[in-house]
Amino acid sequence: MHENALSRQIIGAAIEVHRHLGPGLLESAYEECLAYEFVQRKIPFERQKPISVVYKEIQLDAGFRVDFLVGELVIVELKAVDQLAKIHEAQVLTYLKLLHCKLGLLINFNVPLLKAGIRRLVLGL
Repeated sequence: MHENALSRQIIGAAIEVHRHLGPGLLESAYEECLAYEFVQRKIPFERQKPISVVYKEIQLDAGFRVDFLVGELVIVELKAVDQLAKIHEAQVLTYLKLLHCKLGLLINFNVPLLKAGIRRLVLGL
């Protein structure tokens, strides 16, 4: 499946979670419910996918984890914050580089309307 088709499915699942829960919960609650939606919709994903950092000839297992890697193509990073910051976008862009992916979705559930909390980030490889 293509990244754009996957992103539409991911956003649909996230909207469903937000519609039922609304803003104000911890990120972990949204993560659990989004994983449930992915399973129900048969969307392939890995949750809390470890990311290794390779620097020159050494590999650093520094404990970096992406919230979801969907279909081995799309990174999904969840937040439940007052406002997304540039550092959140930088985090997703770095994960895209490290996992050699093109598309990332940064989703902040702590907003009245989820559409306002979604950022689509594209990395030109």
